[in-house]
Amino acid sequence: MNPSQEPSFEVHDRGDKPYLMLLHGVMSSRAQWMDNVEALKAVCNPVVVELLGHGRSPAPADPACYTPQAYVAFFDALREELGAADWFVCGQSFSAGLTMRYCLTHPDRVRGQIFTNSVSAFAAPDTPERQAERAESVAKLRRLGREALPEQRFFPRSKGRLPDAVYEAMLADAYRIDPNALALGTEMTVPGLSMRDQFHRTAVPTLLVNGAWEKAFQPVAQFAAEQLPAMQRVDLDGGHTINAENPAGFNRAVCEFVVAHG
Repeated sequence: MNPSQEPSFEVHDRGDKPYLMLLHGVMSSRAQWMDNVEALKAVCNPVVVELLGHGRSPAPADPACYTPQAYVAFFDALREELGAADWFVCGQSFSAGLTMRYCLTHPDRVRGQIFTNSVSAFAAPDTPERQAERAESVAKLRRLGREALPEQRFFPRSKGRLPDAVYEAMLADAYRIDPNALALGTEMTVPGLSMRDQFHRTAVPTLLVNGAWEKAFQPVAQFAAEQLPAMQRVDLDGGHTINAENPAGFNRAVCEFVVAHG
């Protein structure tokens, strides 16, 4: 792997346990998993990955690095580097579409997948209106640079239900996001995120940890359950960032899933 073009990652623990890749959503960072890693280490070796241009990851200028296919290739190269024949993957929000695509591409290399609230992973076909919105966002990022970051939809403007330490770390990392990388992600990653028409082909054990207080996601969660009846679903008190808002419930659900399939 080329470190100058590949996402950064941290491996927590290297015991005789399966690996679990954790991938945060857009405008977040490894800080999102602060209250999850220690608990998850009881049953797996967490591997925290950061999206390009986020956290400690580089921001390559090559647009091809940001395609969903490039992320899938990186995930599998990382698995090989870890020496794992297979592993678990977990995608949050924006990144759920990426981890779902990986599971559909390499089902024999995944013991199980976990995902949390993600409208983008089940988005309906693109429309001219959404394309225009993305183009406007990209233009503003390139024109204003970092000044445009707080205006982005998923910028952590308020603490909400996040613990203080998690919010402060996420906010600091949000201000460090590379605006051109965010623009390239909007252009190159977003159009290929939706797995709506392919999710039913999923062949690996799947767990949805659903933040039940996010009203906009509940019809999507129901759609996912109908498309994949074998999917396990755990509804928790909390919203979009359920792993950080309700870490005890998230950690318990994930640990039980890993033990059952590990």
